[in-house]
Amino acid sequence: MKKYFFIPLCLLSALLLSDIAWAQTDTMASIPVPVRKKRPKPIKHELSGGLRLNSDGWSLFLDRGKIKSPDRTTDYHYDLHFWQLEFGEKKHPQEIRRTNTIGSTADAAKPFIYGKANNFYALKVGYGKRKLIAGKPELNNEVEPGVISIHWVYMGGVSIGLEKPYYIEAYVTDPNTGVNELKSITYTDTTKDAFLDQPFIVGGSGLGKGLGETKIVPGIHGKTGLHFDFAASKKTKLAIETGLNVEIYTRGIELMAGQDATPVFVNVYASFQFGKRWAEKK
Repeated sequence: MKKYFFIPLCLLSALLLSDIAWAQTDTMASIPVPVRKKRPKPIKHELSGGLRLNSDGWSLFLDRGKIKSPDRTTDYHYDLHFWQLEFGEKKHPQEIRRTNTIGSTADAAKPFIYGKANNFYALKVGYGKRKLIAGKPELNNEVEPGVISIHWVYMGGVSIGLEKPYYIEAYVTDPNTGVNELKSITYTDTTKDAFLDQPFIVGGSGLGKGLGETKIVPGIHGKTGLHFDFAASKKTKLAIETGLNVEIYTRGIELMAGQDATPVFVNVYASFQFGKRWAEKK
């Protein structure tokens, strides 16, 4: 008789144990398992461009940079190495745009710069570094409103100067006939009297005049300054930069008639630039 009671008891115990196991399984399934979030890739690339206003002219530029050693927690603690392509024009402090009307005929006057001897443009290629010196970084993707990161920037490279003679249209007296003729002239030893005879100047000959006479003047350049980045996102670029720039060419450049030609240009500048940043795609 005992064995007949033992078999049902074993079956009942097995059922109870299975219910307990299922209950434990359901309890474990209801406990959330923490998921490890994948850390976003650090920002390592930057592309930006902008406008630079110099104390002796203007320029447009394009920057392409790479962050060599990004910080593990933020992308604003970095040393950015970058290439810069820049094109600009040099201006003399005495340049003043004027217009004339000639005699009683009131010929259509065109603007001109009195006494300007040459246009001088510069195409510059440089390599430099931008290093963070102050500023609180962001914690996620956004920076705290009003926080600006301040960087020290320095760079150097080569310059290709483009010297183009400046032409004006003026009435010039023909030495053979004594008649005034309208001619397009530039500043030379033989034309300097007519070139500077302001009442007989009609106006500038246009930017295209003299392009075929453009001369290449090689040189070098360097700059240093402070870079203020106030972008609201680590994936965007919005900054102002100010500093000192020096350019040295292989010969003197004469911008204005009667002024000494100089191979050295020193200016202070302020620039505005915008662009984007991104991580490695791989």
